[in-house]
Amino acid sequence: MKKRDRRFFSDEFKLEAAKLVVDQGYSVNEACQAFDVGRTAMNRWVQQLQDERGGKPLKGKALTPEQKRIQELESLVARLEKEKSILKKATALLMSDEIKSLD
Repeated sequence: MKKRDRRFFSDEFKLEAAKLVVDQGYSVNEACQAFDVGRTAMNRWVQQLQDERGGKPLKGKALTPEQKRIQELESLVARLEKEKSILKKATALLMSDEIKSLD
């Protein structure tokens, strides 16, 4: 039995496939045939789209543009908080060195 090569699907492709089921009323099987993808993948995309629209926290990469933007902003906030923490520590260190030099 030959092992099938792993295929890559873009986020746009996944979103369109999931919308077929969620928005247009296709069954998962019909959508799988229309997009030539496996049932497991289609179920995962549909569930992710429903979760994103329902406001549930995401575990992986977002499908919808709104959720992608939210993930980008959350990443930016986390990076800025780390930078702020580093700056606080550096300031405290410099201040302690300054106080020691005055003694």
